[in-house]
Amino acid sequence: MKLANPGDVPVYTIAGPSTARPLPDWLARRRKRSAKYDPENLNNFELLQEFEFEEASNCVRVSEDGNWIMSSGTYKPQFHVHSTQELSLSFSRHTKSENTTFLLLSSDYTKSLHLQNDRSLEFHTPMGCHYETRLPRFGRDLAYIRQSTEVLVPAVGLSSDGSGYGEVFRLDLERGQYLRPWQINVGTDDPGSGLQGSINAGSVNVATVAEYTHGLCAFGTSIGSVEFFDPRSKSRVAVLGGQEGEVTALDFSSDGLSLALGTSHGQIRQFDLRNPRPIFNKDHGMGLAIKNLIHLRTPTDERKLLSADKRIIKIWDEDSGNLWTSIEPMVDINFVAHCPDSGMLLTANEGKQQHVFFIPNLGLAPRWCHFIDNMVHEMETETRSETYDNYKFLTVPELKALSLGHLVGKTNLLRPYMHGYFVAAKLYDQARLIANPYIWEEERAKRIKEKVEKERASRIRGVKKVKVNQKLADKILKRQEKRERVDTEAGVLGDDRFGKLFEDEEFKVDEMSREFRALNPSTVVGGPEDADGKSTIRYQTDSDDDSNDEDVEDSKPSDGIVMQVSSSRAQGGLMKDTTIGDRIQKSRPVQKPQGGEVVGEKQVTFVPEGKKKAKPEAPSPVNNRRRGERRSASTNTFRKL
Repeated sequence: MKLANPGDVPVYTIAGPSTARPLPDWLARRRKRSAKYDPENLNNFELLQEFEFEEASNCVRVSEDGNWIMSSGTYKPQFHVHSTQELSLSFSRHTKSENTTFLLLSSDYTKSLHLQNDRSLEFHTPMGCHYETRLPRFGRDLAYIRQSTEVLVPAVGLSSDGSGYGEVFRLDLERGQYLRPWQINVGTDDPGSGLQGSINAGSVNVATVAEYTHGLCAFGTSIGSVEFFDPRSKSRVAVLGGQEGEVTALDFSSDGLSLALGTSHGQIRQFDLRNPRPIFNKDHGMGLAIKNLIHLRTPTDERKLLSADKRIIKIWDEDSGNLWTSIEPMVDINFVAHCPDSGMLLTANEGKQQHVFFIPNLGLAPRWCHFIDNMVHEMETETRSETYDNYKFLTVPELKALSLGHLVGKTNLLRPYMHGYFVAAKLYDQARLIANPYIWEEERAKRIKEKVEKERASRIRGVKKVKVNQKLADKILKRQEKRERVDTEAGVLGDDRFGKLFEDEEFKVDEMSREFRALNPSTVVGGPEDADGKSTIRYQTDSDDDSNDEDVEDSKPSDGIVMQVSSSRAQGGLMKDTTIGDRIQKSRPVQKPQGGEVVGEKQVTFVPEGKKKAKPEAPSPVNNRRRGERRSASTNTFRKL
């Protein structure tokens, strides 16, 4: 459930596609699984089960009792019947050809009439297709006169008697036979085009009946005229002409005194039957043919007019002619239906899913989904703070700092709230600029600084924790610092073939081995740890450059052993580099063998031994006295023992 059109007249999208092109089934299922735990999708719900078609929907209607919704679509050609009591699909049925439009002849779904695009009329019942009949020419629309049980089918082309008029076929359902068609002026056709007409043949596009009032029938034609017939006298009673473009939509008001028509150029006109001049004339703005016109009433008894073309749905105020609200779905619209006595709209569209919109200002939710009213109330409570999007909250000291304290209680620009005021954003910006003329320069410098720090942060190498060889992983990641993008899953770290190198203990690098120290002479290695967790050996590596020296000292062992390898430091001070021979001579005297100098390799081993501390000798009393120790003045002899 999403707020599609925030403002004075909010519009909520209950169901419908969010993309202009339907996604493949496998991708839709994957996205549904990935968004299962998304906080934005936790409150989503499916109002009607399987309220969709494989490709597109053509028409949708709601039964008079409000318990059933029937919709037709493709592909393959079929129609669905949904039960509003169960909020689920009751059944679906395939047809031989695609459906153009249909009517519900009963108060529920049990009797329906379907106009197919193969010049056939099909009567359907819950058991299946009850009867099928063919039309002489292609039909454009359906209308039903309930008092005389007559079905009206506006058709394309001229009549067969050579009169040069179009026809509206009449089918008497009580007697089960066709009646004499009504003749409608649709202009002349090209000679030799045949009964079906040419490509630009004239046609009767749409029909409507003032069912609950005077019962007049109105027919819109391709030459921009509207003809009115009285079913009681079976004759024409009036003609309304002079419209630009074809008449593509008609609808009588509930009182039967006004008629709304839409043209193929996107024009909407409202007429009073007692006056040939339009009450108001509006342009839909898209330049597309009007598909639907519906007269509506709000709970406050305000009269509204709904108009829809392929792109957008607009609701107008009949009294003033101003635009009340609009709805622009992501897909093309084919038909719009209104749930009686509610604020819910259903659409048949080119998308896979059908749209369901809810306008609280137009009426309450239908009784079969009354819970939507509570959900809308909760959403309005949560989003009530959006009312102050153009305001800035300031306390009284902040108002005085901006020299706005004198406006308290004198203007609507300051709205009291709790311990401060909501100030219009435009006034706040102007006052802040007057108080500090350099505010924009400071803001610009601040944004530049944030952008630079953000770019610096992106250069920091990522950190990846592994079970084994953490130093090797850090070394690999450190090489990526020079790249524009740091990817912790790239290279060796992201290759499954090298996964055991960082997971299996068998592949752990032994930093104490001779091979590792030979290949990494500059690597600092820690020795074994004692019981206190401190290393007992210190390795110190050196290089020619003192700035690159590394000195790692954990602690000295308890027995006094210190192992050092150093050529640049001695007792914390600098010393001159000497040769290996000089170092050996300085460390201990070396006796040369009698046979001359040693030639070749020589292996020297040693075992470090701790220095034995000599036991101090007990000082004699005489020596202690001579050292100036204090003599005892006590006469107790035992104190001297």
